Amino acid sequence: MDERALVKKLNRGSRSALDAALKRFTPYVSAVILRALAGRACQEDVEELCADVFVALWANAPGLDPEQGLRPWLAAVARNKATDWLRRCRPTAPIPDNAPDPAPGPEELAQRQEQSARLWAAVDGLGEPDRTLFLRYYYEGDKLKTVAAELGLSQTAAKQRLFRGRKALKAALQEGVETP
Repeated sequence: MDERALVKKLNRGSRSALDAALKRFTPYVSAVILRALAGRACQEDVEELCADVFVALWANAPGLDPEQGLRPWLAAVARNKATDWLRRCRPTAPIPDNAPDPAPGPEELAQRQEQSARLWAAVDGLGEPDRTLFLRYYYEGDKLKTVAAELGLSQTAAKQRLFRGRKALKAALQEGVETP
């Protein structure tokens, strides 16, 4: 029996058509569900979801369109049932005791802003061409070879200037900071 004839019989409430649909489409519906669940369910869950799909088929049989076929409708319902199951049964991971707070508090935000301001002041305090070299290489992400050539430096000299600049910034940022 082709799908159109099967859908027409289902429209009329034929139980034999439901049995034929079960026999013909159970492997297909199971495969759609298994793919949607991606290994997150046991075989019993897949069988239960498959049964739910065919219960939905029987409940919606009078409204099915014979021209649309049964396979696309079954696939859509199977995916929806699997998605609903994943939402209901999603395992939750416990939050570890030593997990940081998700959002910084006002004190931490103020400290970050202060540190950022100190960093920018320290970068502004670098002489030229070090300041431009630093900003273009670290902030803008330009290639060292390109920046060095545009500033009239060799690549080795640019590397040396970056090294010295990092040391100077580190010293400037550590001023007034208590170390434990």
